[in-house]
Amino acid sequence: MGKRRRNPQRRWSRRAWLAHAGAAGMATLGAPRVWAEMFRHRQPPAAVTREALRLQAECGVASGDVTAESAVVWSRANRPAQMLVEYDTTDHFDDARAVPGPLVSPETDLTGKVMLTGLPPGELVHYRVTFVDPADPRSKSEPVVGRLRTPGHQARRWRLAWSGDTCGQGFGINPDWGGLRMYRTIAATEPDAFVHSGDTIYADAPIPAEIQLDNGQVWRNLTTPEKSKVAETLDEFRGNYRYNLLDEHLRAFQAATAQYTQWDDHETTNNWYPGEVLNDTRYHERDCNVLATRARQAFLEYQPIWTPERERSRIYRSFVQGPHVELFLLDMRTYRGANGPNRQTEPRPDAALLGAEQLSWLKERMAASTATWKIVCSDMPLGLIVGDGPNQFENAANGPGPALGRELEIADLLAHLKRRQVRNVIWLTADVHYAAAHYYDPAAATSTDFDPFWEFVAGPINAGTFGPGTLDPTFGPQVKFNAVPEGMPQGRPPSEGRQYFGLVEFEPATSALTVSLRDVEGKVLYRVELPPA
Repeated sequence: MGKRRRNPQRRWSRRAWLAHAGAAGMATLGAPRVWAEMFRHRQPPAAVTREALRLQAECGVASGDVTAESAVVWSRANRPAQMLVEYDTTDHFDDARAVPGPLVSPETDLTGKVMLTGLPPGELVHYRVTFVDPADPRSKSEPVVGRLRTPGHQARRWRLAWSGDTCGQGFGINPDWGGLRMYRTIAATEPDAFVHSGDTIYADAPIPAEIQLDNGQVWRNLTTPEKSKVAETLDEFRGNYRYNLLDEHLRAFQAATAQYTQWDDHETTNNWYPGEVLNDTRYHERDCNVLATRARQAFLEYQPIWTPERERSRIYRSFVQGPHVELFLLDMRTYRGANGPNRQTEPRPDAALLGAEQLSWLKERMAASTATWKIVCSDMPLGLIVGDGPNQFENAANGPGPALGRELEIADLLAHLKRRQVRNVIWLTADVHYAAAHYYDPAAATSTDFDPFWEFVAGPINAGTFGPGTLDPTFGPQVKFNAVPEGMPQGRPPSEGRQYFGLVEFEPATSALTVSLRDVEGKVLYRVELPPA
């Protein structure tokens, strides 16, 4: 498909395009206040009920897992229908190509995905999703538009945004605060892609109608039945994603920006690990293996992720972003051993964090990469100590001393990268609900067999703010920036403005990366330029 001149009469500003994308196809959702009233009475107003009879792409559109020639397009209908995706390199679709999609049904909560192939590398691709009534092909939804940019084979300026932690600690969609406004702020930076570093939902955190803040103010949430309790059933997990998609900023952002999505613990429940049995009276189903199976199905249904049929549930994966950058997305949740003292002296399954298969994949894939920069997208930070009860640890860090327990996997990976001369590695993460920049220096470490590297922490998108955390000196991390002050009261509301995201920018003239950490207003709090080795 060749590059064509745009119709100047159809050239929209980014602000107008985002507003259009967020509103398109959302008539059944209406304004947030209408839905708040609807949920309060559990019965939609008559006008909303009549509108709901019409076939619609109810939750907007999204794209993800984009390569130079392919992308996944996602949407959800309001009733069973055939999904149809059309795409073109112009926004008027004069030469659109149509790709039939699946018949969406209650089996997937009316969600559907289409893999677009044969896309032009390095191009802005416009797409639109229509749902067709299989019993009456003349009955169609209004098309909902989206766009994505494919990585090219030539070097060019490139931007990646990242953050994590959406709707945590009971802080949900607050119309008085402007909804999930961080997504609007990130969109304004015009990233080529976005990495959601995990905790895309908080399945274990109900959303109350109101939260009384310690300053006397009240945080008011939209609420839904599925968000009134912890998620246990498949529909309750699905309802967490439907809740987030009530927000107009999230819908507009997803239509405008391709995503690479990870998961962490809160897609299931706090700090879970395989085989855990919960000691939590809020749950009737306490087997984390059962909960995680339902959580994974809902996550994969609602995210624009595509994995081979034989690996439909695999979440770790990698993506080339042109000749100079490759992303490596990890899964630190599925293959871990039990949380505990984390002091094992040799690698074994009960000391796993990535697991043997994923660790082997990561080592070899990074060593084989020809990209100048290797960006590891981790759902947890490496050096910050995250506890899970007395003498229990949630991530790799376990306090001062040599590499032990889960740290053995990290030490193995870092030593492998040094031996294979894998240069220019940075780590991006979220999870701890504040922003920070850490430089890992072997000269200051206990475990020293590695080349120095940077780790950047961002988040939350819309949740309570915590921190700062305590760093484990095993791999010699040094704090270069910390966004929150020592002694800050924990769990601060989004209305205090301590919500964070990060931006990575590649400059082809120098092959340098510039990483910045920013707040919910888009203000740059910290910036560092990293020249390639």
